[in-house]
Amino acid sequence: MTDTVPTGLIAILRGVHSHEVLDIAEGIVAAGFSAIEVPLNSPDPLASIEALVNRFGDEVEIGAGTVLTARQVRDCKRAGARIIVAPDTDTEVIQTALGMGLTPYPGAATPTEAFAAIKAGATKVKLFPSSAVGISGLKAWREVLPAGTELFPVGGVGADNAAEWRNAGAAGLGLGSSLYRRGDRPDDVHDRAQTIASAWVQAH
Repeated sequence: MTDTVPTGLIAILRGVHSHEVLDIAEGIVAAGFSAIEVPLNSPDPLASIEALVNRFGDEVEIGAGTVLTARQVRDCKRAGARIIVAPDTDTEVIQTALGMGLTPYPGAATPTEAFAAIKAGATKVKLFPSSAVGISGLKAWREVLPAGTELFPVGGVGADNAAEWRNAGAAGLGLGSSLYRRGDRPDDVHDRAQTIASAWVQAH
């Protein structure tokens, strides 16, 4: 049974294989995550995205990460992706995604980059690496960015600091190695997903 209210939590399955992705994702969906991202530098990423869309597309948003070009955006769209996550603020990637009805999550490490992403049309910005920006940085960004901009810390986030990020105003979190590492067992990923989701949901 999944949460009926979106948590804003995004699972990043870097390095996952298409033959195991559904078993890994099962526990993540059950824990109430809102989205699952397969980075394009994973083995057979489009096959994994397509499998996830077919199995869980009605329950969570499925998308691609480490998207660097407009051509990759189009490939991801054909595989069924709905979100496009990037490590940078490439205007062409953002606008191509928007033009295809997809939701871009460009990565920004400075307010200048965040404003560039917003100017290109993004409303959701990946704070990356969030360990460098920090909690105080997130609070400062929120003071100057346009109302309605949603910030998603990625890099150095996990169950131990999820509540702190939420209390600082994060709209969600992108969970990578704190949730899944290549070769992890599905049961272990499920347990971590539940722990992270509980810490996030219980934050005030």
